[in-house]
Amino acid sequence: MKSIPVGASGSFSLSVTPEHLASRFKDVTLPPVLATPIMIMVMENAALNAIKPYLDAGESALGTRVDVRHLVATPAGRLVTGEARVTRVDGRRIEFAVRAVDGNEETGVGTHERVVIQLARLSERMKAKFG
Repeated sequence: MKSIPVGASGSFSLSVTPEHLASRFKDVTLPPVLATPIMIMVMENAALNAIKPYLDAGESALGTRVDVRHLVATPAGRLVTGEARVTRVDGRRIEFAVRAVDGNEETGVGTHERVVIQLARLSERMKAKFG
C-alpha cells in the first residue's frame, strides 16, 4: 500500500432503478424511493474509489464501520452520487467523510471506515473457515 493522503477523494454514481427501492427491501407499501442500504453502498463505493490509486496489486479495502443519516428521499429515475474524502489514516485503517447527493440536494451524510487487506490472505482465511 502506498501512502494514502488525507484529503484524497472519490465518487460513485448510480441511476436509481426499481431494484434499488426501499419497497423492494422493506415494505411493499413504501413509495418508490432509494433504499438506505443502497445509498450506503454508493457511499462505500465512493470511499473505495478514493483510495484505489494507492492500493498495490493484490490489495483491496473492506468496510468496517458506517455511521450515516439518510436525509431526504431520492425517487426512481434520479442519479445519486456518493462522494468520499479521506479524513484520517491509521496504518491500514482509513476513515472517510461521506455524503450522497441527487442533483443539488444532499440526501445522506456521515462517516465510513475501511481497512486495507491482502486478498490472498482473506481467501486463505475463508477457505479455512468454510472449507
